[in-house]
Amino acid sequence: MIEKILFTDRLVLRRSETVLSGMVAEYFIRNADFLKAWDAAHDSEFYTEAYQKKVLEQDEKNFFQGQSLRYWLMPENENVVIGNISFNNIVMGPFCSCFLGYRLDEKRQGRGLMTEALRKGIETAFGPLGLHRIEANIIPRNRASLRVAEKLHFRNEGLSSKYLKINGVWEDHIHMVLLNEEME
Repeated sequence: MIEKILFTDRLVLRRSETVLSGMVAEYFIRNADFLKAWDAAHDSEFYTEAYQKKVLEQDEKNFFQGQSLRYWLMPENENVVIGNISFNNIVMGPFCSCFLGYRLDEKRQGRGLMTEALRKGIETAFGPLGLHRIEANIIPRNRASLRVAEKLHFRNEGLSSKYLKINGVWEDHIHMVLLNEEME
């Protein structure tokens, strides 16, 4: 069973649901400048609660269809979203794989929060979700993100040239992979 809420030492991870739309919009507004370097370009509608509510509705549908799983990070004693982790494009059958995405509030960087959240999320992905492979594609200059992947024992499988369009530019990405060796 995939839990709706997960707990770590310092965080509460809440699966996507529309009740979070206001806090999610606030998160993206607060981090708009910071995330530009790592994210696709967004128009002004993206930063509205109405738009985020639609995204969260789609997240819920995708979860129930077995296509993705997204958790929103909240500090244990604060009612504020500070980031998310997502397991996207889930493919089962002989592949049992997904793509990992993660974001953290600029002011919460460097405290180990993302590593903590991802450890818990990976437990769910490799446990109840039943995945064998998690792939993370990271821009080479994103040293903090690479360090998180390395701490979690992701392995570098090479460079993908002009892999994703980030803030209007086709960016190279390092292809990092974590395998669920217990399934082997």
